[in-house]
Formats: sequence, structure tokens, C-alpha cells
Amino acid sequence: MVKESGHILLYDGVCRLCRSLVSFLSGRDKKGKFSFVPLQSEKGRALLDRIGVDSGNPDTVVLISGDKYFTKSLAILHVFKNLGGAWKLFFVFIIIPGFIRDFFYGIISKTRYRIFGRHESSDS
Repeated sequence: MVKESGHILLYDGVCRLCRSLVSFLSGRDKKGKFSFVPLQSEKGRALLDRIGVDSGNPDTVVLISGDKYFTKSLAILHVFKNLGGAWKLFFVFIIIPGFIRDFFYGIISKTRYRIFGRHESSDS
């Protein structure tokens, strides 16, 4: 699937904002730590089912790291932490309580199609 030390980021493949984030991250993932999988893909649905996350809900990003997984703002913070370099400094936002971080994550999640648009399919 991925390298033993790798991470799988499951994202909304029809969301323009999400795909832009994936493009941004893949350009900075110099060590190839991440694999990117659309939530809507067969592989994405299988991974979500394996960890027990609703595969019918594309409102969250999911980071699978070994036998752990993270969703919403916690997933994003762990992505930046594992990206390394100066990006790991964003992990300082972990001090903000999760319900506050996820409140703002939810606002972005609910308005992302209206503001950024959507692709017709989850294919790259």
C-alpha cells in the first residue's frame, strides 16, 4: 500500500480546495512520505471502511499513519508535522482545543464548494 513509514491522506477528490492542498503538499513532500487517495475512490472507500469512518461523508480529511488515524483539523496538523522542515511549526496549533479548531474546520468544509468550486469527478 504505502511505505511502512508512510502516511495516507484521504481527501475529497471533487473539491478544488482539497485538490489544491494535495498539489501543494505533494510539491513539498521531498521524502515521499505521503500517498494521496481521493475519498470517493474504491481504494479510499476501502480504507475508510477499514478504520470505521463513514465513507459517504466527504466533509473531512483523514490521515492514516500506521495503525492510527486522524480527522479534520488534527489530520491537517499531523500532515504539517510529518512534512517536516519549517512546516512542522504549524503543529503548535495543537494547543488550541480540538472543538475550537474543528469549529473553524467545519466552516471551511461547509463552504468549500461554494467558494472554491468542484470538479466533476475525483480523478486528477
